Amino acid sequence: MTDVQNSNDHAVAAAIATLAGELLLKVRHEMADAEFTELKDAGDQRSHDFIMEQLRAVRPDDAILSEEGSDDLARLDFSRVWIVDPLDGTREFGEIPRSDWAVHVALAVDGIPTVGAVALPGLDLTLSTSPAPQMPEKHDGAPRIIASRSRPGPAAEAIAAALDGDLVFMGSAGAKAMAVVRGEADVYAHTGGQYEWDNCAPAAVAAACGMHTSRLDGSPLVYNNENPYLPDLLICRPEFADTALAAAAVL
Repeated sequence: MTDVQNSNDHAVAAAIATLAGELLLKVRHEMADAEFTELKDAGDQRSHDFIMEQLRAVRPDDAILSEEGSDDLARLDFSRVWIVDPLDGTREFGEIPRSDWAVHVALAVDGIPTVGAVALPGLDLTLSTSPAPQMPEKHDGAPRIIASRSRPGPAAEAIAAALDGDLVFMGSAGAKAMAVVRGEADVYAHTGGQYEWDNCAPAAVAAACGMHTSRLDGSPLVYNNENPYLPDLLICRPEFADTALAAAAVL
């Protein structure tokens, strides 16, 4: 990664997320016959080790919070904190050939999700904060509200009802958020248990695209908290934000 030593933070995030995604595809290929749990665990650990090594090499003065690492609360004293999910959607990663899994690499500066990259290795695609994705054209049909394929959640269901929309089901948080950014869905609302690494990079990319990003009560998404639990969020096209927030407020 010495070639990005002097690159800007956006390029660093995109390069590392992309390379981690390529590594995960290799893990999938090499361990195609492995037990489901063994494959998922190997993907988590190998991607984490790679990302940590690369970030420490090119940004040694920054703190890092990774889902797969031990949380050193010394990060609270840092202005710049990289927030990483080495493999978002481990279940989908283990279900070959599903593509709705992701790699998240983000940088929060004073709590603000400033830089982010979400790699979708199964689609050979990385979306990042620079160059930011363009806002997709508005969908002509009913609004599409994206939800977890295993548990839609009350917010997604309430917002779908308020917008007279259709529920769309998908795997990882990163894949869901990027479906909105890519124009495959219009609203992503989540309740019930995420952490900062689940949504920091997706929120950064979505905001750079011009999407609405917030907690379900409308408050800002703030990162590098002592407790990284960040259970709810809303990512949507701006024209749906008021109705979505109002629907979520009555839950």
